Amino acid sequence: MFLSSSLSVQAEVTRIPLANDTVALEVTPDIGGRILSAGLVGKPNFLRIGDAVVSEPHPDVTPTSNNVSYFGHETWVGPQSQWWVHQLLNDERRQAKAVWPPDPFLILAKNAVQETSAQHIVLQSPNSPISGVAMQKTFSLVDGKPNQIRLDVSAQNIRDSNVAWDIWFNSRVPHSTYVYVPVASMNDVRVEDFTDATYGPLEHSFNNGIFALKNHSPTTHQGRKGKVFVQPKHGWMAAFNEQQLLIIQFTLQPKNSIHPEQGQIELYQEFLNSSLDEGLLELEVHAPYKKLKPRESMSASETWTLLPYTGEQTPEAHTAFLHQLAAKNLISI
Repeated sequence: MFLSSSLSVQAEVTRIPLANDTVALEVTPDIGGRILSAGLVGKPNFLRIGDAVVSEPHPDVTPTSNNVSYFGHETWVGPQSQWWVHQLLNDERRQAKAVWPPDPFLILAKNAVQETSAQHIVLQSPNSPISGVAMQKTFSLVDGKPNQIRLDVSAQNIRDSNVAWDIWFNSRVPHSTYVYVPVASMNDVRVEDFTDATYGPLEHSFNNGIFALKNHSPTTHQGRKGKVFVQPKHGWMAAFNEQQLLIIQFTLQPKNSIHPEQGQIELYQEFLNSSLDEGLLELEVHAPYKKLKPRESMSASETWTLLPYTGEQTPEAHTAFLHQLAAKNLISI
């Protein structure tokens, strides 16, 4: 039986399960319509979810709402610098060109459940007066591939004028997760460290075509905070957590199709040594940046493959395992 978080027992949000004999997930149409848990059957939740799933299951959704740390997997639009520029409902955020919080109507509002079956769940967001789009999200088990989950998202322009965005997938996992991305060279990687007296710079490595973000605690600072922007060589990234491996696959895009402020893959890491359980790592994927005419739609997808992993929890063992998967043509390096 799938072991979801202990928060599940108390949660007031609606939880819709989707499972086969290999993988299981829980989707909620509430709090923005997001994945709350995913993993191999009998293994812990691979995703990181916040206590707010229980303590604040029914948030207010207004143009002045702030972010609520529900975590899990959710979908934004990009670029971040434009989040509050194209709306007239919050003058303060528009004038400040605020980069936080994300659109409350996309991340906090209840979604309509359009379809449920043994194979998929379809959710529909409300029309957002902030971003000018509505999102439809489909979460599916994959026929013939019991280890896979597919995420399909479409965004429709609901305005009478053009809008321009990308679809932005964001999966939150514990900060201690090991993550790897195939890149041609470090010229395709941009690291932004948010350093101060508390937070030290991110640590990373590049060997044999794979970029790795390190997760051990620093000795000269109280924690780490920063973001990595990557133009990958192939359309995947891999994350190891305890005895599970999550491979997120997507359509590789040319660099010029991704908004220049973003990367097709982005990794955000933040944690403090004094409260490691509250640490966070975001596994993010951007689709192409597109201009949409009134009522026009765009779409993007991710495929998640969950595999058991019983090897050592070291970068050397992880990359060796990834090369084994490449030899079986499951990924490309």
